[in-house]
Amino acid sequence: MADSQDHIRMARPRSGLDLATLIGLLGGFGLIGSAILLGGQPAAFLNMPGFLIVLGGTFAVTSMCFSVGEVARAFQVVMKTIAYSGRDPSEAAIQVLKVAELARRQGVLALQNVTDSLASEPFLFKGVSMVVDGTPGEEVEGIMRRDLQATVQRHSKSAGILRKAAEYAPAMGLIGTLIGLVQMLGSLDDPSTIGPSMAVALLTTFYGAVLANMVFSPLASKLERNSGEEALVNSLYTMGVASIGRQENPRRLEMLLNSVLPPAKRIQYFD
Repeated sequence: MADSQDHIRMARPRSGLDLATLIGLLGGFGLIGSAILLGGQPAAFLNMPGFLIVLGGTFAVTSMCFSVGEVARAFQVVMKTIAYSGRDPSEAAIQVLKVAELARRQGVLALQNVTDSLASEPFLFKGVSMVVDGTPGEEVEGIMRRDLQATVQRHSKSAGILRKAAEYAPAMGLIGTLIGLVQMLGSLDDPSTIGPSMAVALLTTFYGAVLANMVFSPLASKLERNSGEEALVNSLYTMGVASIGRQENPRRLEMLLNSVLPPAKRIQYFD
């Protein structure tokens, strides 16, 4: 049975930092930083009161729409997005077919000897474990689809929080601008206060625009993209486990998997 375990050994997910996200963030901020440095006086763009107004205000107002816990979890998801571990849908489909082929040849109970090799894919591991325990295929499919839907909803909520923050960041920048203008107009008799007040007025708008258009909105789009990729892979796992539970022919499973895979990712396992 050791040969079967080697046969089913899962390919490791693509792990590490998401280069596209890092290149986008570092490249965008690098270009802005270069423009500031070339223009001279980079210290003029550093204003802690203005930054606190925008960042703190955005966090506070966004928390009013959701909850502090949901906002905190959303930013935890963002960190996972930057260090995203993905799976190639074609590889996932092939691994599912290997599991189905083993179950077809040696019986469903033979899968209990290879579950350790599925530990890197918790969603598939859970489904195969239920099948080995004798849960009917239709029930397993229902449970996995509900889990899949719940995961998609959590990711959608996190993306919604980021998009809401992208809406409020420019507004907080505008509020900071108004604060700076009021302070400036109230101290026209003291020229030494005009510069700092004007800095708050202009830089808060700058900070709000940068956070909204270079951080929150792009990360929301990336989270939605990663969530869609994860949902596709988990859908393949759901279809595969349900087919195994119903003791269907793996060749039929291959056709079902190809029906949801993108054309460029479709497989030919048995041909």
